[in-house]
Amino acid sequence: MNFDPQLLFGIASGIGLSAACGFRIFVPLLIASIAHKMGWLPLAENLEWISSWPALIAFATASVLEIAAYYVPYLDNLLDTIAAPSAMIAGTIVSASTIIDIDPTWQWILALLVGGGSAGIIQAGTGLTRLSSLKFTGGLGNHAVATGENVASIGGSIIAIVAPLIALTGVAVLVIIILWMISKFFMKKSHEPIAKNQDAV
Repeated sequence: MNFDPQLLFGIASGIGLSAACGFRIFVPLLIASIAHKMGWLPLAENLEWISSWPALIAFATASVLEIAAYYVPYLDNLLDTIAAPSAMIAGTIVSASTIIDIDPTWQWILALLVGGGSAGIIQAGTGLTRLSSLKFTGGLGNHAVATGENVASIGGSIIAIVAPLIALTGVAVLVIIILWMISKFFMKKSHEPIAKNQDAV
């Protein structure tokens, strides 16, 4: 079996774009759509509709609305409650779109595992960060968090297209950090009842 570097780069690009969906759902889809139209990003034939004009216009509109909504206090936290499954769906689709010349079954299995998984983990990390910001700043720091997420989504999507292996490395590091943060968060939560019981005694 011959090594196919295009497949490797396609998977790496897909992981980078899907991870960016964890920051903003529609921005990576918009950038992928534009990149394909410009001839910079090959897409799988069954998902070339992503670069159609109706899809591009829809992604652009949704991206603007999504970016604006995250600057509205408390609405941003509400959006986080529905963003996780949406980010995983978007991550799976955009990841599958860059995995070309492979059996469709494996295309979608890989996209779901590495694409949807990456998007879901990143989104969980952003949600946890926003909750911490709400707790310690009363929501005043959420604007800074939203701006950082916008930059990460746009920048990460571009890097995923122009330097996919660098994007892949960055995603791997970020996923490890977020998983560590999540484990620390739940460990702290699990110890809180014990501490309360001890205080009561």
